[in-house]
Amino acid sequence: FIVLSAFCFACMSACVRMAGDIPTLQKSLFRNLVALVIALLMLLREGGGFLPSSPKNWKYLLARAACGTVGLLCNFYAVDHLLLPDATMLNKMAPFFAVVVSFFLLKERLTAVQIGSLLGAVIGALLIIKPSFHNLALLPSFIGLLGGLGAGTAYSFVRLLGKRGERNAYIVFVFSAFSCLLVLPYVIFAYTPMTGGQLLWLLGSGFCAAGGQFSVTAAYCYAPARELSIYDYSQVIFSAILGFFVFGDVPDILSMAGYFLICAMAFLTFWYNNYYLHKTASI
Repeated sequence: FIVLSAFCFACMSACVRMAGDIPTLQKSLFRNLVALVIALLMLLREGGGFLPSSPKNWKYLLARAACGTVGLLCNFYAVDHLLLPDATMLNKMAPFFAVVVSFFLLKERLTAVQIGSLLGAVIGALLIIKPSFHNLALLPSFIGLLGGLGAGTAYSFVRLLGKRGERNAYIVFVFSAFSCLLVLPYVIFAYTPMTGGQLLWLLGSGFCAAGGQFSVTAAYCYAPARELSIYDYSQVIFSAILGFFVFGDVPDILSMAGYFLICAMAFLTFWYNNYYLHKTASI
């Protein structure tokens, strides 16, 4: 599920960029509108109604929706202003943030190796961002990193909702409805006319996003964040391929070093959580 979501989200980012010079909020509306319709059809088919499994889940559903919306808007902005693999890698800080947030939210244990991996990943992100007063991409880079924080926090709430028995389709439905309602006033009063081609690209981004959203929701409902992180990084490979062949994106040496460091930290965390700890427990 997590690899499938990575492929879908890479295609979504490519479609968003292909849509051209359209405001980020308008792009996000079309992206979430498709997911909203699909989630609505699934809820109607399941026949479980339009209320959460427990009234106490409302606060977690809204928190997931708010964090997910922040992550989405920041990621779209970064995709429009950065190289596609750069924007993707900054968004892929989400699994590290998810591990940290899960420590506070779900009381999932945070080890010294995970803390060290997080610090290494932050250094990798700084290599991509290259903070400097002369770096014109500094603001989009930090916004992209903020998008990773929003997404990682949202994933932790998805994990919590899964533990509380909430339906996958309902989690996606609430998030999509929340995001659409939030940006709708802006789109109504500041709508930017689109060509037929741009509309098709945005609808394509919506279908890809729906596939990614349902896949990542299923993944985080059925497995803890520490077991998913390494597989989530397959999106970087998909984005690098799409970025090179579709947009001609070629990252610089510092960005590539950042990619390597973040992926290495992800692999270290994955190995420690799923092999070293398992072996130690067996002994």
